[in-house]
Amino acid sequence: MFHMGWFLGYGFGVYGWGGQWSGNASRDVANPELFIGMGQALENAGFDYMMLEDSSVLPDIYQGSFRHSARTGVIRMDPIPMIPLIARATRHIGVIGTIATPFYPPFLAARLFTTLDHLTGGRVGINLVTASPHAAAQNYGHEEHFEHDERYAMADEWMQAVSALWETWEEDALQLDEQAGVFADHTKIHRADFHGKYYKTRGPLNTVPGPQRRPVVCQAGGSPAGRELAAAHADTIVAAVVGVEAMKEFRDDMSRRLIAHGRKPQDAKVLFLVNPVLADTEEDARAKQERAMTARQNNLEGALAGLSYLSGKDFSQFDPDAPFPDLTGKVNGHQSSMKDYQNAAAGGKTLREVALGRQVVESIPLVGTPASVAAQMGEAMEHAGGDGFLIGTPPTRKSIAEIADGLAPELRRRGLIRSGYSYDRFRDNLLEF
Repeated sequence: MFHMGWFLGYGFGVYGWGGQWSGNASRDVANPELFIGMGQALENAGFDYMMLEDSSVLPDIYQGSFRHSARTGVIRMDPIPMIPLIARATRHIGVIGTIATPFYPPFLAARLFTTLDHLTGGRVGINLVTASPHAAAQNYGHEEHFEHDERYAMADEWMQAVSALWETWEEDALQLDEQAGVFADHTKIHRADFHGKYYKTRGPLNTVPGPQRRPVVCQAGGSPAGRELAAAHADTIVAAVVGVEAMKEFRDDMSRRLIAHGRKPQDAKVLFLVNPVLADTEEDARAKQERAMTARQNNLEGALAGLSYLSGKDFSQFDPDAPFPDLTGKVNGHQSSMKDYQNAAAGGKTLREVALGRQVVESIPLVGTPASVAAQMGEAMEHAGGDGFLIGTPPTRKSIAEIADGLAPELRRRGLIRSGYSYDRFRDNLLEF
C-alpha cells in the first residue's frame, strides 16, 4: 500500500488558462472554491495530502520582461490563508503550505504554523523551499539571492530554530485547570534562546502547542544539499527523478541519509511526481498524449520561459537549434532540475529538443485507462521501494475528477491505497504505513 498526494505547482494560482477544459478559469482567479472542492474530492479518494507550492515573483527573466508571465497568467496568491478554508470543508486530508525559509523569520513561521495546526485540527504541513530567483530576494530587501548551498545551510539552521520554538512548551505545560485557576504551568514553559550563524530567536511561543506539536514537514530539494536537508527534517519528500531505476536509487539514497541522521527510513515518506494521462481506452489515452505532446511542441516559448525561471538564465539568448548550453556550475536556481535537463542533452541534443522533450513532473510515463495506469503504478512502486506518488497534473475540474473518481478507485480495488483514514491528524495517517 502506498500514499498519494497532489502537487499544485502554482499553489493558489491559475490553472488551465486558455485550455479546452479550463472551465471557468476567469472566475476561478483568486477564488478559493476550486481548491476547496479539490480537497473534498481528494479526501474522498483517500489522498494523504495536497501541497500548495509558492513563489514571491512575477517572473521576468525570460526576455527580461513580464510579458510572458502576464500573458499566460503566471501568478500566485499567498497560499497560507487557503489552508484553513480547505481544512474547514474536509475532515482528514492534510494541507501543506509553502514557506521560503530565507524570507520568513523562524518565530513568525513557528507561531503561524502552530496557529494553523489548531485551525486545521492537526492537519497542516509546511513545505520548505529556499527560493531561487534573485528577484525574490530583492522583494525582501536583499541585493541578490544567497548562493545555492548556503541557502540550504541556512534552511537547516532555520529548521533547528523553528523546532526549538515548537518545543518551548513541554507536553504537559498546558493545565487548563479552571478549579485551581491555572491556565498553564509556567515552570514548563521555556525560552528557546537559539543562537546560530544565520538566525537567533528568544522564545517562547505565546501560542499553546498545536495538536501535532510539530506540523508535518515536506521538502523537495533533489540536489545533495536538498537531500541532506530532507533527511534531517522532512516527514515527506517530493522526488522528481526519471525512470524506475532512478526512483529506486533515490529511495535507497534517502534511506542511507536518514539513517546517518539517526532516523529510520520509514520516518520520511518519498513520493514521486507523475502526470497520468487517462482515457476510456488505451487508444484514446495514447491519442490524448499525442495531442498534449503536439501542443507542447508548438509552445517553445513556454518551455524556454520555464527553463529561464528554473535556471535564473535568460534562455531567449540561446539559439534553439544549437546544442543545449552547458550551464554546469553557472546555475544558482533549481540545480537538480537543471542537471536533469543537462543529462537529457547528452549526445549533442539541441536546446529545442531538450526543452520540448523533458517534463519535470514525470518520474515515469503513465498513459492508459485507469485500470492499466493503476497496474503500472503498483509495479513501479514495488520495484522502486518508495512510499507513493504525487500527482503533478495542473488541477482543473476535469483532471481532478479523472484522478479522484477514475484512477483512485482502481488503485483502491488493487489494495494499493487506503480505503479510509484511521486517524484524525495528518502525521498519524502519513506514518500509518
